[in-house]
Amino acid sequence: MSALGAVEAAAAAGPLFRPLGAEDGEQRPAEIESLCMNCYRNGVTRLLLTRVPFFKEIIVSSFACGSCSWSNTEIQAAGRIQEQGVRYTLAVTSRQDMNREVVKTDCATTRIPELDFEIPAFTQKGVLTTIEGIIDRAVAGLEQDQPVRRATDEEVASKIDEFIGKLKQLKEVHSSFTFIIDDPSGNSFVENPHAPQKDEALVVAHYKRTPQQAAMLGLGAEEANETPADPVEDLRNEVLQFNTNCPECNAPANTNMKLVQIPHFKEVIIMATNCDSCGHRTNEVKSGGAIEPQGTRITLRITDPSDMTRDVLKSETCSVEIPELEFELGMGALGGKFTTLEGLLKDIKDLVERNPFSLGDSSAPSKMEKLQEFSRKLLDIIEGKTKAHFVMDDPAGNSYLQNVYAPEDDPELKVEHYERTFEQNEELGLNDMKTEGYETAATSER
Repeated sequence: MSALGAVEAAAAAGPLFRPLGAEDGEQRPAEIESLCMNCYRNGVTRLLLTRVPFFKEIIVSSFACGSCSWSNTEIQAAGRIQEQGVRYTLAVTSRQDMNREVVKTDCATTRIPELDFEIPAFTQKGVLTTIEGIIDRAVAGLEQDQPVRRATDEEVASKIDEFIGKLKQLKEVHSSFTFIIDDPSGNSFVENPHAPQKDEALVVAHYKRTPQQAAMLGLGAEEANETPADPVEDLRNEVLQFNTNCPECNAPANTNMKLVQIPHFKEVIIMATNCDSCGHRTNEVKSGGAIEPQGTRITLRITDPSDMTRDVLKSETCSVEIPELEFELGMGALGGKFTTLEGLLKDIKDLVERNPFSLGDSSAPSKMEKLQEFSRKLLDIIEGKTKAHFVMDDPAGNSYLQNVYAPEDDPELKVEHYERTFEQNEELGLNDMKTEGYETAATSER
């Protein structure tokens, strides 16, 4: 059976991509007879098309040869490339950290700065493994050609043996080291075992791709076309519509875009996508103005169920905290949203409950209990049974929480403006911006 025939057969049996953690009877891999690249006899490739929260759709491919017992497993992202790249930086301090689940795509770069070690993009296939598994694959790759090196260049072979020893010592975690995954496609993932609480050892940063990274992913032509033909066009009284692909089923869909003025705040851009094929709907909000001179920290003391009806604008650069639950949602998560406080809290609840490593074989009773307890406490806040503080921290100053007493002061709402740190300016890309005297500098260079 061909690969196309196997996929068509799987599609005829039900939905093409099924959620991770579905019953075994619902997730039957398609089997394809294929050539073994080790002994050149026929083996069997099994394809499983599944959907993972935070990672969209993936294709899990596993090959096994009955003649020579050679096997190979890899994953491929079947969803779209994300709008921003992602960088995970983990401080590995214990053996438990080596067991963290990792989704690494083939375009991701892996680094261990302490050893000056790097696995470049597109040198390994995508994998769903652990940190220890990634180190084991690197060791196996280095050991593969060692017999030939020992015969041709013994000095180089001895240096590689010494480096392999250092890699193996990392697995014992005698001393802490830093593990970094940098994925310009935004489709890699590192497990947070403390979810839904913040992981102090793990830093997740979203960034805008460079032109070189976009070209590497084949997006150079698309990003060049994103520049509007007429930048002075007045869009305030017009709803723009353009063609795109559905983020769920990848079918052609339409996205509507409109500029909206929020009272007592500023202008924002609302983008909504509706898919006629699968019925998926999504909306996203982006700031229509510049980055503010100062960051904004908004604190609301939730004391009444009516607080749930307050309008909320959460930008992409805004993080959310609920101190009573020891919960923090980093910037970039959930994207930009214009909704109510109740709607945002429900989105947070859904995001936590859809954690891919709390489902199926990856789940653990302790994790499930923590997630269930967090969901119960968050539901009590939504229903007004528990008082809590809701904190929005936006270094760009583009987030908003409705003051129901406007234009008078709200006794339960506190808005603070602060100077951004160097690290926050670096993350927003402001340190490299030159906004004064650039015209004079350009003239002198000519």
